[in-house]
Amino acid sequence: MRDAVWIVGVSMTKFGRYPDKDIIDLSSEAARAALADAGVPLSDIDFLAFGTTSETNNASQRLMAQIGYRPIPAFNVANGCATGAVALRLCIQSILAGEASMALAVGAQVMGKAGLLGNASRGGKDGAKPFVRRGRWGTVMSIEGRIGTGTFPGTFSHAGMEYALENDVTFDQFAKVAVKNHEHSTLNPLAQYRRAFTFEEIKGADMVSYPNTVPMCCPTTDGSAAVVVVSSERLASLDLDQRRRAVKISASSIQSQPWSEAESIQPDLNTLTRQCAARAYEAAGVGPGDLDLVELHDCFASAELMHYDNLGLCEPGGAGDFIDSRAPWRDGTIPVNVSGGLLSKGHPIGATGLANVFEVATHLRGEAGGRQIENATVGLTHVLALGSTCAVHILERSAA
Repeated sequence: MRDAVWIVGVSMTKFGRYPDKDIIDLSSEAARAALADAGVPLSDIDFLAFGTTSETNNASQRLMAQIGYRPIPAFNVANGCATGAVALRLCIQSILAGEASMALAVGAQVMGKAGLLGNASRGGKDGAKPFVRRGRWGTVMSIEGRIGTGTFPGTFSHAGMEYALENDVTFDQFAKVAVKNHEHSTLNPLAQYRRAFTFEEIKGADMVSYPNTVPMCCPTTDGSAAVVVVSSERLASLDLDQRRRAVKISASSIQSQPWSEAESIQPDLNTLTRQCAARAYEAAGVGPGDLDLVELHDCFASAELMHYDNLGLCEPGGAGDFIDSRAPWRDGTIPVNVSGGLLSKGHPIGATGLANVFEVATHLRGEAGGRQIENATVGLTHVLALGSTCAVHILERSAA
């Protein structure tokens, strides 16, 4: 068993709409760019994992046919929103097992304008106090959970409402998450949308599934991302500049849960992330207070706010106060989703986990340009596949 795995190459296409490109075109672009960033040829790659939830049949083999065939193990990965992160995990495991010294993880998705199904409900926008109270609304939500919330917006709204009821979170506090992420996106040239929204625009937009209005929901997206990882021994053979730009993967935590159609999966949205993060912190020997930035799974504003608590970024039950304090803004104590997050950067499902790694690694290298978090040393990435899998990676800047 080898003792460490290092990131030496990262890339991400600009997220958006690519009607003239298929998934192999996009994944090839990201794969070649990651290899170029690492300064290594395809012939050095010993293992490939390609993640996508569409066109999964022979995807990795088709990718190799386009970028250059290598007689190496090539895996096809599909695991919901955690797909890209799981592809990275397979690469890490291949290196730790001594089966490879350099591996390539690629994630891609072509979603086009596929509809985002949700509850077309409208609710009040009084931000001065909690927007729902226990009693009738609590009973309705509990019944809906048992019947089954069949859409992603409905499920994350349900979970957000439960958290709000338990911790006196207001609609305004959920809306502030979207204000922050859209503001951050203006500094990210690879984000799908780069427009800031006022607080009033966020609150006044069409409601998708309460409490999430349209700007509080991630868009459907096309895009790809890729990461090249190496063993410590292989890293030592690279030149000084490559070693200086390397980023250590201090923890790779993947956790799944049983899926059941008969029960609400909402309570496990929190449990799964909490357990996965706890394992990552223990493996890396760090805590939330050591993090310089976080890229977490903000498929909806309600999800990001809950994950402040689940990842231990705030006191238990304190996610509302955390966003009020501006701690997760890029100039705060623990910047969250400096990329603009899924809300603005976009969410091409198979690529998201690797895009989060791209963002954190870029900051740890000091190469994030105008959105750079100064002196970033430790970062965390998080993705959550609804009802099945959570992935948390902790990355550290190289001391070389």
